[in-house]
Amino acid sequence: MGLLDSKEVRYAVVGLGHISQTAILPCFQHCKSSKLTALVSNDNEKRSVLSQKYGVKNTYSYNEYEACLESGEVDAVYIALPNHLHKEYTVRAAKAGIHVLCEKPMAVTPEDCEQMIQACDDNQVRLMIAYRLHFEAANLEVIHLIHDTKILGEPKLFQSTHSQAANYPNIRTLPTHQGGGPTYDIGVYDVNASRYIFQDEPLSVFAENTRSHHPSLKEIEESVSIVMKFPNNRLASIIYSFKTTDTDTYRVIGTKGDLILNPAYTYHGDKQLTLTIEENKDQRTFQSSDQFAAEVEYFSACLLSGQTPEPSGLEGLADIRIVDAILKSAQERRVIELSPIHKKDRPNLKQKIELPPIEPPETVHAQKPSKEKAA
Repeated sequence: MGLLDSKEVRYAVVGLGHISQTAILPCFQHCKSSKLTALVSNDNEKRSVLSQKYGVKNTYSYNEYEACLESGEVDAVYIALPNHLHKEYTVRAAKAGIHVLCEKPMAVTPEDCEQMIQACDDNQVRLMIAYRLHFEAANLEVIHLIHDTKILGEPKLFQSTHSQAANYPNIRTLPTHQGGGPTYDIGVYDVNASRYIFQDEPLSVFAENTRSHHPSLKEIEESVSIVMKFPNNRLASIIYSFKTTDTDTYRVIGTKGDLILNPAYTYHGDKQLTLTIEENKDQRTFQSSDQFAAEVEYFSACLLSGQTPEPSGLEGLADIRIVDAILKSAQERRVIELSPIHKKDRPNLKQKIELPPIEPPETVHAQKPSKEKAA
């Protein structure tokens, strides 16, 4: 598909759960080249209330998804469905010639990711995975400090702690084979961060996990600890959990200094970067911004210019092959070696987009992911 013959990209948001209602739908108020034109959900009240709230006249049930794709009112879909449905709804959109912005994690298995990539390639549509931190100022500044200024010397260690007291039951606590559990939901952030911090792909993974006795969590892991070995003697150590208080931070340790970003992954609130070089400590605060509007505007710019998005399907696949290895390692109690993957494009400071923060609105039939706050 060639360039869109328009100055704006028209979106259907597919799935109206918590993330859609608190972040995706309201983000369009900050978009100049992106317009919300359709909503897809099986919940009649959600469709009625939200279509009126956002002035969207086109609403569809999931059974009417093809009608949405063929309506002539949509150029792209933002898929915010449960993880195990990402492949199906991406492939269906691609076959209809509609571009796809898909929430992370990309899919449940590497094979699903490959089918999504192939479907989009075959139908000449763009596929982007919604890695909002690839456009967020604090994380991009970390990348800049490490790789452009080399202020830490050689980065050797990445440490990340990420946890929440998950509400259940909800889609995040679906069985593992449906993409439920902390590895798919929050661990993928840590894995992705280790890759853009080191600007490289891991060679191997070792994981241990714990299991909960709670009936709603019995089919997923409760807490997970992983170690990934990267080329040039670098290690990433990551711990995440669905059964603790909220934590959200990472640390990068190099041969000349270290830095801490806290919080690191959240989409609301300010972020604080602490840089320590020998005895000198410097702290910098990054103001809260609308990370979802940034990623939507970036994808629209790609569609209008013909550019290939940086967080492409290959970026999503790179993470899911690691997720697959994490689950396998914990089950088999052994190190899993990873085959090489050639990933050249990485996020950088040129991708920074800062837009005003939004105040999360009241939701309709949508449960928070954790008992303390949205992650």
